Amino acid sequence: MTTTILGVRHHGPGSARAVRSALERLKPDVVLIEGPPEADALVPLAADPGMEPPVALLAYVPGDRAKAAFWPFAVFSPEWQAIRYAVEAGVEVRFCDLPAAHSLAAGEEETPEEERAVRVDPIGALAEAAGYDDPERWWEDAVEHRLDHPADHPMGHGGEAGPETVFEAIAEAMAAVREGYTPDPREARREAYMRRSLRQAVKDGFREIAVVCGAWHVPALAAPSRASDDDRLLRGMPKARVETTWVPWTHGRLAAWSGYGAGVTSPGWYHHLFTAPDRPIERWLARAAQVLREEDLPVSSAHVIEAVRLAHGLATLRDRPLAGLNEVSEAVRAVLCEGDELPAELVRRRMVLGERLGRVPDSTPMVPLQRHLREEQRRVRLKPEALGRDHDLDLRKALDLDRSRLLHRLRLIGIPWGEPRDSRGKGTFKESWTLEWRPEFDVALIEAAVWGITVEAAATARVRELAAYPEAPLADLTALVERCLLADLPEALPYVLRAIGDRAALDSDVGHLMAALPALVRAQRYGDVRGTPSTGLAAIVDSLLTRVCAGLPSAVTGLDDEPARQLVSQIDAVHAAVALLDDIPGRADHGESDGFGGPGKDDRGAGPGEESRPEAGQAPRDRWLATLRGVADRSDLPGVIEGRLVRILFDARMADDVQVRMSRAMSLGHPPARAAAWVEGFLSGGGLLLVHDPRLLAAVDGWLAGLSPEAFVDVLPLLRRTFGAFDAPERRAIGERVRSGASAVRGGGGAGAGADHDDERAAPAVRTVLEILGRA
Repeated sequence: MTTTILGVRHHGPGSARAVRSALERLKPDVVLIEGPPEADALVPLAADPGMEPPVALLAYVPGDRAKAAFWPFAVFSPEWQAIRYAVEAGVEVRFCDLPAAHSLAAGEEETPEEERAVRVDPIGALAEAAGYDDPERWWEDAVEHRLDHPADHPMGHGGEAGPETVFEAIAEAMAAVREGYTPDPREARREAYMRRSLRQAVKDGFREIAVVCGAWHVPALAAPSRASDDDRLLRGMPKARVETTWVPWTHGRLAAWSGYGAGVTSPGWYHHLFTAPDRPIERWLARAAQVLREEDLPVSSAHVIEAVRLAHGLATLRDRPLAGLNEVSEAVRAVLCEGDELPAELVRRRMVLGERLGRVPDSTPMVPLQRHLREEQRRVRLKPEALGRDHDLDLRKALDLDRSRLLHRLRLIGIPWGEPRDSRGKGTFKESWTLEWRPEFDVALIEAAVWGITVEAAATARVRELAAYPEAPLADLTALVERCLLADLPEALPYVLRAIGDRAALDSDVGHLMAALPALVRAQRYGDVRGTPSTGLAAIVDSLLTRVCAGLPSAVTGLDDEPARQLVSQIDAVHAAVALLDDIPGRADHGESDGFGGPGKDDRGAGPGEESRPEAGQAPRDRWLATLRGVADRSDLPGVIEGRLVRILFDARMADDVQVRMSRAMSLGHPPARAAAWVEGFLSGGGLLLVHDPRLLAAVDGWLAGLSPEAFVDVLPLLRRTFGAFDAPERRAIGERVRSGASAVRGGGGAGAGADHDDERAAPAVRTVLEILGRA
């Protein structure tokens, strides 16, 4: 009986080739691999042509998303090469690490990393002893770049030995590093279980046993030990019911920067070293040139030839066995990119890190929800990819509409495969997404399986659960309506509408009602774009608007500056929503539009001095503007609210006395801070008003010129915030008007002051604009 322990570095291409070579020479009848024993039954799937690394074993506790663990494998992982050798040779494979049932029950770390609990970094210690200040570079020089050439190996004993000589040297080095080291309880239990697995293989009659594990564990497995001591360490451990499967993985998740403790700094580079052993430097630099050409950067064959020469020259100067990542990266930057860091970073991101996404076969154990999502991805022709890709959808096309619904449904169940982004078009038929698949989505799918076996059923059940949550804010419920319509979940919508009706009836906070209204209006206005029924929304919207109009007058009093600004934001949101309501087909009494989404000047509500109260049967915009008119006439309003209301009414041509109101707000009877807040509210709709109305500009300019130095300093921060929000062209135009002449601004006199416009001359232009807008 012979036992050979092959100590490796996880995800090392040189280690992977050496393991494969050693196993082919040893021809073991069982291979023990560091990993969860619950996954033994999944090993045969590694032979399936549909299995493409990087992949990971996933162990999870059903019903508890927090208790899940991954064991990743790349094509250049020694463990993966051991698995592939075994399934091709018909050799039994057993995983020999501590079972996931114990580690997950105890809430221990997710990934089996040989250096997580180590007090000293073994690779760093060996690199320091060899005179290196970079552990990664030492491991490449000493192991990865030389494991195919034992005769040249600095840790080896000559050319007559096979790769096992290297593993013996690594084991000897690790034993020296571990000298005097006491493992922590978790690591001790893991190594005890590995020894137990080794004894079990001997007991089962295997004669040639090969063990593939992290190099750190080799001394613990090779040293004499007693079974009773190991049994005592493993006795009484908690245990949970776990399930295992294969899931796709990415190179990005193999990288050390992602938080994976056993990760490597350059998975793309290691993949290249393993898959291109013949002339790897030349092939790498040729591929880098191709990446740059794809971005329309000029790179010639001469560039590639000179880059290869530079990389090999640097390796020779630095006494390296092979040009490493540092050398080829410097050659890319200096020659291919001509010293420019930006294209060099592009090569690093695309090639050094890489974003390869693995694939698992259809025969892999999956929950029904996972399998249904796979079918949906094929149906709508959206392939999961690790590198973020932008997609612009036209919702008038059936395929794009189905894609949109799938992405929205997945977001409802906690799987943000697609992230919405601003669309380049203005139409409501357009949607833009960035799609990026992440491995943890498989865990989320398993967790979401409790809601249904299809994506639509799971999203519907999730929405009903959210709607039933008693503490859900009213605004969240109305946003949920919008999400239901986007995801086309007609069976869930009645539950949400019922919850909104119940919650709104009990909620007397006007701020909550105002926050809830815009999402409902958008859902009612744009639901027909997707052909989604939104029955029942109109009654709820009308009820909410009525309650907002009734409650707003009492909500605007006694507010400090910050609550007043928050209320202004809500007033703006409701005002925009009401404009949408009047554009909804079928709504009566909205009259001729004035270009602001409401009635023209022949149907604009009460005039100055008339009572403005919302009445039943009025169009939504009329009710809303009548409410604002009644509130704006009060004298107890915070300045920012009064200014904003006056601006809204002015834009709607319901405030002909805006100059009188502005003069009153800026009079000496009011503190400068309140006047500045009034200006902030009035101008928050945009600064072009000051450009086109010299009387208003004169009023603001005259008020500023009349401030004392102390008062000016006090109001300056508010004014900076107000004018800083304007677009640069607006600020420039205002400055030019002021610079054009103080008399024309302050006095309102000068040329044209008394006749800002000529109605007769403007009539043809106005008529043309109205015809373009379809409102002639």
